[in-house]
Amino acid sequence: MRILFTGGGTGGHVFPLVAIIREIRKLYSKKDLGFFYIGPKDEFGAILLSQEDVQVKTIAGGKIRRYFSLQNLIDILFKIPWSFFQSLYYFAKIDPQLIFSKGGSGSLPVVFCAKLFKIPIFLHESDVVPGLSNRMASKWAKRIFTSFPKTEYFDLSKITLIGNPIRAEILDGSEEKAKELFNLTLEKPVFLFLGGSQGAEAINDFVLRVLNTLLEDFEIIHICGRENIKEVQAEAQVIIDKNLEKYYHPCSFLDEEKLKNAYKAADFAIARAGSGTIFEIAATAVPSILVPLPSAAANHQAKNAYTYAETGAAIVMEQDNLTPNFFLEKIRYLFARPSVLEKMKEEALRFSKPLAAKTAARNILEYLMLE
Repeated sequence: MRILFTGGGTGGHVFPLVAIIREIRKLYSKKDLGFFYIGPKDEFGAILLSQEDVQVKTIAGGKIRRYFSLQNLIDILFKIPWSFFQSLYYFAKIDPQLIFSKGGSGSLPVVFCAKLFKIPIFLHESDVVPGLSNRMASKWAKRIFTSFPKTEYFDLSKITLIGNPIRAEILDGSEEKAKELFNLTLEKPVFLFLGGSQGAEAINDFVLRVLNTLLEDFEIIHICGRENIKEVQAEAQVIIDKNLEKYYHPCSFLDEEKLKNAYKAADFAIARAGSGTIFEIAATAVPSILVPLPSAAANHQAKNAYTYAETGAAIVMEQDNLTPNFFLEKIRYLFARPSVLEKMKEEALRFSKPLAAKTAARNILEYLMLE
């Protein structure tokens, strides 16, 4: 049984695949199971998938941008065709029985190969607004799994709403372990700032602007991004009130162990609006303010954020409106009303779909068993 996964090569594509692969292993105990992945070069993703015993094959990638760029010519004329021929070569070697695509620009040559070889294609779409690759590939897909109930564009007869797959291990955090890992005092409510893999700089700049004011009432875990951590730490050292320093905990990145414990300790989160983050926050019942990435393709983060906020689990603040006075006023309002925060937690859990990965895994296995 050989299952081939593909995706765009970011954490938002890889983490759901890891979750699904783990659930397939739980449901299928035989030894004849082989997992493969074809996608653009991504060292971080390759490490994550290799840890799950997935054989990773790299292609050139390339993307079609929705704006004028000379890079488009290079990608369309060279990278994408070369990725297709690379995929053909890997298909001949792997001979997969099913393709599961998470979308993203790197997935399209792989999915097109699957169409030519008449191999069944399953898609998962993370966002309310599908990416261009999944929109094109949806015409060839047997099944399309969606995260949000109002996902646009797709043929309704193919859609199964499952949510965005999250790793089950994310739900096993411990406040005591978080205290140890982050050196928390737990003397105040804990804020978790998540900048995401893109656009962390704007969140980082904002945190530094409100740092001392926030630290008077809250303890902060601040995820800055690998490329930004040194700069953030240096600036924080200059501006922070030394009496409040013990309440500030900047980190470059959270691995799975740290992430699950950070969610457990967090009383509130401020995050971008990638689908993976939203569904993790929801499943761990953390009330949140979402700040959509303005440059996200087709404004998909804003649509994700507002769809989630309609449940009452979160508040959306556009990046242009993320000013210290507006933010602090909103936070003070919420924390002066514990019943409102409790309602946000309840709605987050009601929205969450912690069994999404298991549902996808079961669908994959059932299809293969019947074929």
